[in-house]
Amino acid sequence: MTKILAPSKFDVVGSFLRPVELKEAREKFKKGEISVQELKEVEDREIEKLVKKEKEAGLKIISDGEFRRSWWHYDFFWGLHGIEKYTLAEDELIHFHGETLRPEGVKIVGKIGGKNHPFLDHYKFVKGFEDENTVAKQTVPSPAQLLRTVYKQIGAGKIYEDENKFVEDVAKAYGEFFQEIYELGCRNLQIDDCTWGALVDDDATKIYEADGKNIDDLKKIYLEINNKAIENAPEGLNITTHICKGNYKSSFHFKGAYDAVADFVLAREKVSAFYLEYDDERSGDFKALAKVPAGKKVVLGIVTSKRAELEDKEKLITRIKEAAKYIPLENICISPQCGFASTEEGNTVSEEDQWKKIALLREVAEEVLI
Repeated sequence: MTKILAPSKFDVVGSFLRPVELKEAREKFKKGEISVQELKEVEDREIEKLVKKEKEAGLKIISDGEFRRSWWHYDFFWGLHGIEKYTLAEDELIHFHGETLRPEGVKIVGKIGGKNHPFLDHYKFVKGFEDENTVAKQTVPSPAQLLRTVYKQIGAGKIYEDENKFVEDVAKAYGEFFQEIYELGCRNLQIDDCTWGALVDDDATKIYEADGKNIDDLKKIYLEINNKAIENAPEGLNITTHICKGNYKSSFHFKGAYDAVADFVLAREKVSAFYLEYDDERSGDFKALAKVPAGKKVVLGIVTSKRAELEDKEKLITRIKEAAKYIPLENICISPQCGFASTEEGNTVSEEDQWKKIALLREVAEEVLI
């Protein structure tokens, strides 16, 4: 069993741009032109090619690039017991800055459970490519993200009338998934989380407040549901988190510095490392990093996955030194601020751009961090 633990000094958040062959196969599957097995064969081939490129790029932590998913979060939620896919009504559509997401969502239809999740097979396939230099990582959306997604479906007359009961069941379901994937040999698991981004954005908090939500109460319950799930994980499962502010066709959802949530998520969430967005002015400064407990690592997302232009190497080094005022340099890693394709559409960058950015991260890490 390899002892490589995430994060590595230069890393990626998770998703990669979907190759043309994979996109074409998914379209054919939607139209009924190929079988699920034929789609899987294409996915398998393209993931094998991706892993080869990941290794050539020097990445220690490999993944399937989320090639089997349409969404970074919904596909996992749809695989839980008690959740179904459904089409959003016009007034339920999610609007980013410049883009409106596809009208797909999740609906609570029964008691939430996490056993025998489809992602277990996804992980097994990638694990088969591990070697002495690399280890597979599994990414899943956070429990808090599920709560944020369905909070309007909880209340009197609903399947879950009590939010506390929902929290308990979700934490237990995640614990079941954590245990089963651990038994398959997984030691690195990342929970992706946009909930905290919403809580630092004034426009997003106004929507919450219009729905009768108290922002301080939300901070408490999001921390609670994530920590309860993590507490249900087996000892030895290294859990990290990526805190995102939205990534869809190179558009974003939220803006704001981490200061307003640092005392909750950065100070108290029971993860070993934080992957944080720091690619542009929306992110604020590094002061919130002072809240990260000693020994925990921070992955600075100082290279953007949203735009093609390559960052200036010296400016990246300067930013790392700025962050080192608040957290020891030995606990700093670097990555893109988010995945290159949080949904199957992907960002408006090319595959060549994608790999150039990873090569730049490696160059900077080898000069400053390794």
